[in-house]
Amino acid sequence: MADRDQLADDTKSHGRWRAVRRRAIEEAKRFYVIAIYIWAWFALFNLHERVIDRQAGTIYVSQGFALFNALVLAKVMLVAEDLKVGRWWRERPLIFPILTESFAFAVVFIVFHIVEHLAVGLIKGEKVAASIPVIGGGGIVGVISVALLYFVALIPFFAFRNIGREIGERRLNAMVFGFGGADQRETSQSG
Repeated sequence: MADRDQLADDTKSHGRWRAVRRRAIEEAKRFYVIAIYIWAWFALFNLHERVIDRQAGTIYVSQGFALFNALVLAKVMLVAEDLKVGRWWRERPLIFPILTESFAFAVVFIVFHIVEHLAVGLIKGEKVAASIPVIGGGGIVGVISVALLYFVALIPFFAFRNIGREIGERRLNAMVFGFGGADQRETSQSG
């Protein structure tokens, strides 16, 4: 009887470990997809700055900063998603959650950027006013401009995410990328 109880406990423990492992792998995949997406648009923003800087004769800064910020913001995005930021319109047509999540995360990114600079400034011993970052050239117009860029850049990401949630991620991946289930693609083409 004790052996059977021990076997049951071992089986439960093994099942829990497998579930934790599967969850960790899924979270890692989500993290890397988000990080790559954010890095791509930060890299494009930096490339744009490089073009402008070269015209002005300024020296170019490396893409390492874009990668680091992408990794940090990907983690911020995962935490914010787990807190259900921007999911107020789930029962409405897809355009509503796509746009509200894009807007909410654009705001989250701007706020995080400000808090990040304030924290670094305080660690360096700077006054709060000196630590506030200049966003988009400064002023409210600069902040709104950067927020709009983030908002528009996030729309395709959340469109893909929300459509995948509705029709199934495997089916969407098969339709868009041609992998993740050929049977899913055939079903969608015949239906």
